[in-house]
Amino acid sequence: MSIRRGAASVMVVAFVAAALTACASGESAVTLPPEGAAPDYQLGEGYPPPEGVEILVRDRTSPPPEEMYSICYINAFQTQPDELGDWPDELVLLSEEGDPVVDPDWPDEALLDTSTDDNREAIEDIVSPWIQECAGAGFNAVEFDNLDSFTRSDGALTLENNLELAEELVEIAHEAGLAAAQKNSAENAATLRDEADFDFAIAEECAAFDECDLYTDVYGQHVIAIEYSDDTGVDFTEACSDEGMPASAVLRDRGLTAPGDPDYVFELCPDSTP
Repeated sequence: MSIRRGAASVMVVAFVAAALTACASGESAVTLPPEGAAPDYQLGEGYPPPEGVEILVRDRTSPPPEEMYSICYINAFQTQPDELGDWPDELVLLSEEGDPVVDPDWPDEALLDTSTDDNREAIEDIVSPWIQECAGAGFNAVEFDNLDSFTRSDGALTLENNLELAEELVEIAHEAGLAAAQKNSAENAATLRDEADFDFAIAEECAAFDECDLYTDVYGQHVIAIEYSDDTGVDFTEACSDEGMPASAVLRDRGLTAPGDPDYVFELCPDSTP
């Protein structure tokens, strides 16, 4: 869905300003998300963004809309649901019993084994074409999910393992003209920014876990917050009024369903609603 002409003009100015800011600060010459713009998070079915949305996250298999800042989702540290068989066996982390180690919150996602140079290079070889496809499709940035997979590996993986892979993936993204988003791993934001050269952050449930400031202390207002509507104990409207809440924030249903689904939830902070 195209946004209004006036809004599109503002977005173009914002894109240019963000790119110039990045150059001036010594960062890669990529376009950063417009500060404070309203986001939507669509990792399931893509659908026309709601009125007022200016930042959109979609899966790499779903084309981005025109005239909007679009972020390409890539699961770079775990397998996507139903895609375990697409990965070579040696790149999947195995338990002592020889079974794939899975994410306890997403049991249809297995952890990738980033523990060796050979494995990291092989994962990079698989993910790199996806990054190029994101750039070719017209995305402005890429989000590498599950940076924190090492926390679910029972000690088999380390931050350093994932950081080394992240450094390579961010470099590939920058070479393709894409900004790169740190996804979660709040406590490691400074390290990931400094060593992997991430440009901005996408934070799931930073209000629920009281960690939004860990992102904004590092990335300023280049943080996109995603909160969920199930029982997290967070009142989204109240969270929006907290000075630590990133200006770009959205409330979604955890299943990330599309409009028309009975579980669909989409809500922006009151000040972001047109």
